[in-house]
Amino acid sequence: MKLPDRIRLALAVGVAKTVTAIVRGLKLGAASVLPGEIARRLHPRLLSLLCEQVNRGVILVVGTNGKTTTSLLLRTILSSQGWKVAHNATGANLLNGLITTLLGNTDLVGQLRADYAILEVDENVLPLVLRECQPRIILALNLFRDQLDRYGEVDTISRRWQEAISPLPQDTIVVLNADDPTLSHLGQQLPQRVRFFGLSEPSLYLDKIPHAVDSIYCPSCGHPLDYQGVYLSHLGDFQCLNCGFSKSQLALDSQAWPQILIGVYNKYNTLAAGLVAQEIGIERNAIFEIVKNFKAAFGRAEELTVNGRHVRILLSKNPVGMNETIRTVNEIKKTGKASVVLLVLNDRIPDGTDVSWIWDVDTEKLVDGGGTLIVSGDRVYDMALRLQYSREQTNGNDDVRLIIRENLEEAIATALEFTPASETLHILPTYSAMLEVRQVLTGRKIL
Repeated sequence: MKLPDRIRLALAVGVAKTVTAIVRGLKLGAASVLPGEIARRLHPRLLSLLCEQVNRGVILVVGTNGKTTTSLLLRTILSSQGWKVAHNATGANLLNGLITTLLGNTDLVGQLRADYAILEVDENVLPLVLRECQPRIILALNLFRDQLDRYGEVDTISRRWQEAISPLPQDTIVVLNADDPTLSHLGQQLPQRVRFFGLSEPSLYLDKIPHAVDSIYCPSCGHPLDYQGVYLSHLGDFQCLNCGFSKSQLALDSQAWPQILIGVYNKYNTLAAGLVAQEIGIERNAIFEIVKNFKAAFGRAEELTVNGRHVRILLSKNPVGMNETIRTVNEIKKTGKASVVLLVLNDRIPDGTDVSWIWDVDTEKLVDGGGTLIVSGDRVYDMALRLQYSREQTNGNDDVRLIIRENLEEAIATALEFTPASETLHILPTYSAMLEVRQVLTGRKIL
C-alpha cells in the first residue's frame, strides 16, 4: 500500500472509530452504517483496501431470503476452527455497512486483523461490491421477488450478477442453489469453479406450485419448465423439455445432512453454509456438530420465554418467506402446539413501501388451520383485510378468531394472554416490525 493511501486510510479509520464511539456512547444506535458512510467519503477506495487485507479471503453471501441465518451459521463453523471472522452480524448489507464491519476489525492505523470476512450483501449491491472486492467465495442462496419498488424482477438481477461475476478470476469459488432455475442456469454460464447445493428429497415436495412463484419458465429458452416437484416457491426438481436445460448436479446429498432450526428453508441454509465450509476444507463431522447446537439469529426462528410463555419469531418479509413460515406454523398446529399467531405488517424503508405483496401470500392456508389470529403494525388493516378475504375463501371458517390491535404492545400482550402455557406463540413480522417486536419482548434494541 502506498504512503498516501496509508495516511488517508488511517484518517478514515480514526474518524470512523470516533463516530462509532460517539453514537454508541450517546446510545443513538449500534453505529452499523454511519461510520462506514463517513469513512468512504474520506477514502473512496476504502472497501477495496480493507478487503485486500483479509488473510484467507472474503466470502460474500447474497440472496433474497436466508442471508443472515446462513452467514451466522457459516461464521459459527469457521470460528469453531479457531479463525477470526469479520461479519456484518447486524445485517447492514449495503456498502456503508460492509465498510463499517471491516473497520470494526482494524487497529488505529487501518491494519485489519481477520482470517475471513463473511459479508452478507444486498442483492442489488453485489455488482457494486465486486468492482472493489475480489472475494474468495460467492454464495448465492436464491432469487425471489422482494421489494419490487426497489429491485425489479429476478431475471434483471441475475443478468447483473452474471455481468459482475464473469470477469472475476477463474479460481473464485461460486456456490449456488441448484433448485433455483435462475441460479442453476447462471452457474452453468460462469467460467469460475461452481458448486451447487440443493434438496434431493421428494418427500418434501409441496402438493402444488404456490401462488407466489417467480421462475417457472426456462431461463435459457423461455419455455415452461417441467417440474417433477417443488420444495418451496419455484425451487425444486425441474427440466426444460424444449432445450434440455435441467437442474445442475448437486455436490451434497441433502438426505445425509441434519438441519438447523425448523422449516424447509433452513435445510437450504444449512446445506449452503455446509458446502462453503467443505470447500474451505472443514471436515463434515465438525460441521454437523455445529449444526446440531446452532442458535437462531435474531428474529429468524428465534425462541424466547416471555411471562412464562414460549415465543417463536419468524421473519416474514416477502411472499415466499411468509408462505414458508405459514407452512411451518401449520405443521406445528397439527401437533396442537400453535393455536395463536400474531402478524405484524409494516411498510417502512427496510420492509419495502409497497405491501401489495401480501396478496401473493397463501394466507388461506393459515386461516384454514383455525385458531386465533392477531394483527398489528403500520398496515394493520391491510393485513386484516387480506385475512378476512382468506376467511371468505375458506367458506367463512368459524374456527378462526381475528383480533385487530393497532398498538403493538397491546397486540403482543393480547397474543401472550391467549396463548396457553403448553403452546408456542408464533409471531410473523416484517423486518422493521421484527425489531420493534424484539424491543418490546426483550426491553432492548438491536439496531
